[in-house]
Amino acid sequence: MSVTSVPSVTIPRTTLPATTTMKGDDRHRREEHRSPQWRELIGKVREAGQYTTTAEAERVTRIVLSALGGRVIGDERVDLAQALPEEAARVVASQIPVTRPLTAAEFVESVAARIEGATPATARWDVSSVLSVLPQLAGEDLVDRIVSHLPPGYALLFGRADLTPPD
Repeated sequence: MSVTSVPSVTIPRTTLPATTTMKGDDRHRREEHRSPQWRELIGKVREAGQYTTTAEAERVTRIVLSALGGRVIGDERVDLAQALPEEAARVVASQIPVTRPLTAAEFVESVAARIEGATPATARWDVSSVLSVLPQLAGEDLVDRIVSHLPPGYALLFGRADLTPPD
């Protein structure tokens, strides 16, 4: 068995102001402390996925980025974390890279298992809603590199044609 070293990514921590209650106003104040880049990402996901609330778009974004974080390794993982807003970078970088690749369908199923009440069809919508906005933030070249290291079928999840011939 061989061991592969994966570079780690250090993401600075930010401290949110302490709150003593969890009323709606506190949740709103906490949202105000999120970075503009994070709010922009969530806004793009909300628009792409046609989610009715920002909270729903944020929940889906965290779940999908968490699932993706275990799939992207090496330089692409580091570069992706550096290209994303701090909050998103933390979600990606906090995942332990997995050793067994998942097909695109298995990836969608793994996301469906993380979302209460999701079906493969709704999870595919959620995955595509998040992954299709990544090129705008991370750049087309980085997304091309990420897709090239993933099994066939992932390109479609990123909103691209999958032009790789089947094995």
